[in-house]
Amino acid sequence: MRIPCAALLLAALFGALPAPASAQAPHLNMMPELASKTPEEKEADAIREKAYRESLKKIPDAKGAADPWGAVRGAEPAKAAAKPKTRTGSNAN
Repeated sequence: MRIPCAALLLAALFGALPAPASAQAPHLNMMPELASKTPEEKEADAIREKAYRESLKKIPDAKGAADPWGAVRGAEPAKAAAKPKTRTGSNAN
């Protein structure tokens, strides 16, 4: 009685029991191959690409890192406060 129970327990723990194989569906291609473009479509794409590149040239260069908290804090970083020296050990009063 112990051996069949132990065998069922081990089979359940290690997944030896049959399970549905729903992840093994056949591969379906949902995007059919794209047809080649007509010369008019290619020309329209070239015009669109040229307009895009021209618009990129109009964007100004960045002038550096923006500091939104610059007006809140001072121009110089705060100095760390000096720690007072304390005596430790058996001679401390």
